[in-house]
Amino acid sequence: MSDLLPLFPLPSTVLFPNVFLPLHIFEPRYRMMVADAIQGDRLIGMVLLRPGWERDYEGWPPVYPIGCSGLITHVERLADGRYNIVLRGLERFHVLKEDHGRSYRRATVEPLAERELAADDRAAIKLQRSKLEELLTPHESRSGIRHAQTADSNMPKIPSGMPDEDLVNALAQYLDLEPLEKQALLEQQNLRRRAESLVELLEMKLLIARTPGGVSTVAH
Repeated sequence: MSDLLPLFPLPSTVLFPNVFLPLHIFEPRYRMMVADAIQGDRLIGMVLLRPGWERDYEGWPPVYPIGCSGLITHVERLADGRYNIVLRGLERFHVLKEDHGRSYRRATVEPLAERELAADDRAAIKLQRSKLEELLTPHESRSGIRHAQTADSNMPKIPSGMPDEDLVNALAQYLDLEPLEKQALLEQQNLRRRAESLVELLEMKLLIARTPGGVSTVAH
C-alpha cells in the first residue's frame, strides 16, 4: 500500500478480500480520488461510515477503523466526469491517522495480515462451509431465509469449486446482511472465525424466521 491510502467511506458497503465490488463514482471529491488513484497505484480503501454520518457527510464523519483495500481492475470514465469502476478486495487494514490535505479522505493505515491457517483450522473451515451450503440451500421450510441469489438477480452464482476463503468472503459480502453485521465479519481476525461467525449469524436469522412474528433480514 502507499503511505497514504485514499478512503472511500460509504454507509452500507463493506469490501472483503478477493471479492469484486462495482462502484459508480459521481461526487466531485471522489472523482478526483479515482483520477489520482488511476495515476498512482490504483488502490482505494473502503471503509464503513458510523451511524449518524448524515449530520456531517460533506465533512469528515467518523468511520469504523477496520476496512479493506481494493485494486481498481476496471475503469470507465463517462462524458460528464463520473466513473464506473470495479474494485477487487486485497487486504484488511486498520486506520491509524487521517490526512485532510485533499478534498477526499486519505489515511495512514496498518495492513492486517490474516493468520496462516493450521491443519485444524482448514478442517474447521470445511465443516463450516458444509453448514453454509446447507443453510443456503433453498427449502420450502426455510422461506424466512434465502440465499442472496434468490433475492437479488444480480448476485452471481458461486461455483462449487470455489476455494473456501473466496466462498466465505463472497458470502459475507454478497448476502443481504446488515452493514454492521458485515463489518463485524470483516473485523474477524482470520478466516476460521469469519466462517464460524457467518454460520452463527445465519443460524440466528433462521431461528428468528421460524419464530412466530420473527423476520429474517437475509430475505426480502
